[in-house]
Amino acid sequence: MRYIRPLSMEDAVGQLAGSPGTAAILAGGSDLLVRMKGGFIEPDLIVDIKAIDGLGEIRDTAEGFSIGAAVSCALMGESAALNREWPGVVEAAKLIGSKQVQGRCTIVGNLCNASPAADSVPALVAAGARALIVGPGGRRTVAVEAVPTGPGKTSLAKGEIIEAILLDRRAPRSGDAYLRFIPRTEMDIAVVSAGVNLTLDEQGVVKSARVALGAVAPTVLLVEEAAEALIGRKLDEAALERLAKVCSGACRPIDDKRGTVEFRRKVAGVLARRAATTAYARAGGK
Repeated sequence: MRYIRPLSMEDAVGQLAGSPGTAAILAGGSDLLVRMKGGFIEPDLIVDIKAIDGLGEIRDTAEGFSIGAAVSCALMGESAALNREWPGVVEAAKLIGSKQVQGRCTIVGNLCNASPAADSVPALVAAGARALIVGPGGRRTVAVEAVPTGPGKTSLAKGEIIEAILLDRRAPRSGDAYLRFIPRTEMDIAVVSAGVNLTLDEQGVVKSARVALGAVAPTVLLVEEAAEALIGRKLDEAALERLAKVCSGACRPIDDKRGTVEFRRKVAGVLARRAATTAYARAGGK
């Protein structure tokens, strides 16, 4: 096994692309090191990206936020600007692991681990976040929901690295929220989760929306019909009931020891309804 600590993205991409065996990227390591210790993987090459300039920074620009691949979830929680504009994204990131893990784990690692139950991903999908990818062919930007293709699998090609997560500058009268259900009070994996992002007009009518569900399908679901149930309306009881019904119907869950199909469908509707109510209030709706 080889371990390298490149100082540039070009070097990191070149090392990954030229590796003849299996390669892994080390940022926080909260997933990678656990899987290695458990004997699930044994990479031939580990590329530590923490020393690459800019990857440990949150950049606040006129266009929005760029969250580097090595930015810890704890650092996201300390960013007043990010908390103010994207509270749902931050509250999702702050649910990953314990306080100790928070100092290491990253939302890019959470995304690339490609777990259907990943906490940060539904919130990022609801927010319309994009992944900035660097590879042998140059740079490209894709929607976050296009990265995971199944449990433990991503659309990244050999040699490609996600450099940053991009969040647009929030529109006026907008709000987002993320909620999950777990059997314990903390430090557990989501049985069901929901992220909602809303923008209102001056009368409090929803003019745009995104609704995402986690842990109810092989990948996070962007439920467009659920967004349509809200657009053009205030968040009245009829709209919330329609939202819950659509979200329950969109689920493709499994039965396991953590919950039944019927339970997950029911909870998906409940969480979407609650997250929408919070997002609406954050957007200034009454």
